[in-house]
Amino acid sequence: MQPIILASSSPRRQEILKLMNIPYQVIIPNCKEEYPDDIEIEKVPEFLATRKIDAVIRAAPAGIEYPWILGADTVIVKNKKILGKPENQEQAFEYLKSLQGSTHKVITGIALFNSELHYMSNRTSITKETFSKMTDEEIKWYISTGEWHGAAGGYRIQGLASCFISKIDGTNSGVMGLPVFELYDILKEQNYSIFE
Repeated sequence: MQPIILASSSPRRQEILKLMNIPYQVIIPNCKEEYPDDIEIEKVPEFLATRKIDAVIRAAPAGIEYPWILGADTVIVKNKKILGKPENQEQAFEYLKSLQGSTHKVITGIALFNSELHYMSNRTSITKETFSKMTDEEIKWYISTGEWHGAAGGYRIQGLASCFISKIDGTNSGVMGLPVFELYDILKEQNYSIFE
């Protein structure tokens, strides 16, 4: 089984690849998470996943071509607005305050580049997630754990934030940043077997 380049530093995405016994190597892409203003909000993660792959390809040493490159991006959408990674505790508080007692979307886009065919496949996973009502004290306590750092929307489902998530309509892996069903589907499409 050929190793896949993971264009992400996310430990959660690495955990999912390990779970599936897929050999991988991490190369952190050097690109800004920017997107055109006129793009559909649900297409933003796929667009950013593709940008990450392009950045890895451009940064490859001369004469090196990676057989497989996997990019992924996750955004939180509330009231048709993207909540990115909070810049500080105040913004994390603001995000969590806006999410409590309501439902929002977690959208993860993935892209897989096959260098032999020069072909890119994309998939999107959308999960609806409902937070219970939270007091300001609960939000402050959660922020004090530090889990908000580097997390879209200011929380991580696989951590203590699960104390406040009352309902999930979709998949945990999609919320974690690498939807297993969509990943397996994209691998099958490109004849990458995980059964070796």
